[in-house]
Amino acid sequence: MDDTNTQNELERWREQAQHWHGEAERLRKELEARQTPIRSSDTTPLIENHALIEDLARYQEGLVEKAAIKKKWRGVVDEKTWNELGGDDAFYDAIEAEKLRRVRNGQAKRERAQQHITKAPGILDSIMSNPEANERHRIDAVKALDALADPGPQSALPVDKFFITIDLSGDSKIKDPRDILTIDATPLKTPATTTEEDDWKR
Repeated sequence: MDDTNTQNELERWREQAQHWHGEAERLRKELEARQTPIRSSDTTPLIENHALIEDLARYQEGLVEKAAIKKKWRGVVDEKTWNELGGDDAFYDAIEAEKLRRVRNGQAKRERAQQHITKAPGILDSIMSNPEANERHRIDAVKALDALADPGPQSALPVDKFFITIDLSGDSKIKDPRDILTIDATPLKTPATTTEEDDWKR
């Protein structure tokens, strides 16, 4: 009887050991899957990764370097996958669709304009600092640089206000508001003449 109980107990421990061994193996595989970069055998997660697709669309538009893209996504896509994705038609179509979306909503145009406008300060500085440049062109460059620097609201010069009041009611104690005239006599700013404006534009 004792031998039978011992045998049953050993069998029960053996079954539990096999069960926990299987659980440990399953957990080990799950951990490896999380730490291993996605392979080209399953590109669905890559196609659904909108941030990756958008970055690759920006790369094809010439807005970002390939090295920067690969460095950013090196924890997700390995070198072998990068090489194989070029032959994946579904992945290519996803990038083309993203490029079209960016063109239609104006995002591609805005990013390209932002990239090019950063060259403007250097160009304006070369004009402003060139002693041989036309004086008016140098002044225009100063104004354009000032606008790009966004100095904030400029304080306006104070303007004197003049009002003329004419009382037509005479010495009457009861005054009719219609008999009192108030005229705004503030001097207007003299506009530049046509000749001066045309000369400035030249």
